[in-house]
Amino acid sequence: MNKILIIIKREFLTRVKKKTFIVLTIAVPFLFAAFYAFLMWMMLKSDTEERKIAVINQSQIEAPVKSTEYTTYEYVNEVDFASEKNNLLKKGYYAVLHIPKNIWQLNKAELFSDKQVPMDLKSFVRNQISDKIERIKRDSVIAETGISDLDARLAATKTNIQLKTLKLDEGSGKAKETSSEILSILGMVGGMIIYIFILMYCTQVMRGVIEEKSNRIVEVIVSSVKPFQLMMGKIVGIALVGLVQFLIWIALIVLLVIVGQMIMMPNIDMETLRQGADLAQMANTSNIDIDQLKVVSNIAQTLDPAFLTTYLLAFLFYFIGGYLLYAALFAAIGAAVDNETETQQFMTPLMIVLAVAFYMGLGVMRNPETSMAFWASIIPFTSPIVMLVRIPFGVPASELIASIAILTGSFISLTWLSGKIYRIGILMYGKKVTYKELWKWIRYKH
Repeated sequence: MNKILIIIKREFLTRVKKKTFIVLTIAVPFLFAAFYAFLMWMMLKSDTEERKIAVINQSQIEAPVKSTEYTTYEYVNEVDFASEKNNLLKKGYYAVLHIPKNIWQLNKAELFSDKQVPMDLKSFVRNQISDKIERIKRDSVIAETGISDLDARLAATKTNIQLKTLKLDEGSGKAKETSSEILSILGMVGGMIIYIFILMYCTQVMRGVIEEKSNRIVEVIVSSVKPFQLMMGKIVGIALVGLVQFLIWIALIVLLVIVGQMIMMPNIDMETLRQGADLAQMANTSNIDIDQLKVVSNIAQTLDPAFLTTYLLAFLFYFIGGYLLYAALFAAIGAAVDNETETQQFMTPLMIVLAVAFYMGLGVMRNPETSMAFWASIIPFTSPIVMLVRIPFGVPASELIASIAILTGSFISLTWLSGKIYRIGILMYGKKVTYKELWKWIRYKH
């Protein structure tokens, strides 16, 4: 046991002392926060680019597009679009808009430019023309039928339904508001983190084994420790590196959320929102838009501390269990080959299984109660990702216990099998290993 602890310590300290580990551990949460803030800024930022667009209007529609603060539309109806569009661009126009005579039948116009037209500009022009034609058609209907208040009557038929979802607590019998969208995002983010973690750190285990094997360092190491002890020390040591990094990320993200709340919403008490506060009164006292308060209140009521604690504990188990399951297999692959080029034939099936688990998670997010969702959260190769997607929607205790037990038993069994491959493969050189050869190693009695 002491030898395994020494290997764990070596693997852990070797990696956490690297500058890349320190930089990534500190920088990643801030990079995510900056990326999110940048996306929000880009979404809210209005288009202020000044443009001048020539309009060739061959239809009978009067002024189908109107100039805005930054985009000017100049009508040049006396020219032919086909022959003059290039000349108009040379005169300094950003683009040329052609509205054909039979647009009523075609429902199509053309926006010609020597640059790629931005999506927002394209949508704005299209919507202006569509709205103009719709108003003309409505006016025509009014003229024929004599219903002067048609617009008002049509507007009165529009109904926006807000559907509130509430979850009944079996213990207290109380119902609280929840959000399926927020829970889906939480579950998928958890599954995605585990997917990335397994790929990143299990690959480190495999590469470490290959490196020690190719440098013949392993021959010196196995003279002092058993191959199985070496494998376990590597797996657990690198697992602790990932766990420490993850816990630091969680702490920094929580800190950033708290600081962000203090800056953006200094007068908002999250506990009051969870209890179902009067949002209208809170909006008046805090000078915050009531729609924003509704979003924050929905998040606060959905992600209460008790639920987050339960989910975090489940996440840590599947985080560690999924890694240990795959790390044992990746360590065996590293021991069986001489270089990374030869790993592809053995890694491909594992990569396919991981990809299938990830896409199953996307499907389960839409419907977490199917038979596929049940079996995918029980099978150990997919359960670390799929079960995390299901848990926010409520999983029976019996299914959760079964999933945990099967994942634990599978890890122990696969570690034992991988250890048999590792013991022989770690000292094998110059031989290209096949699946048939691996099966012989597993069956070999020591």
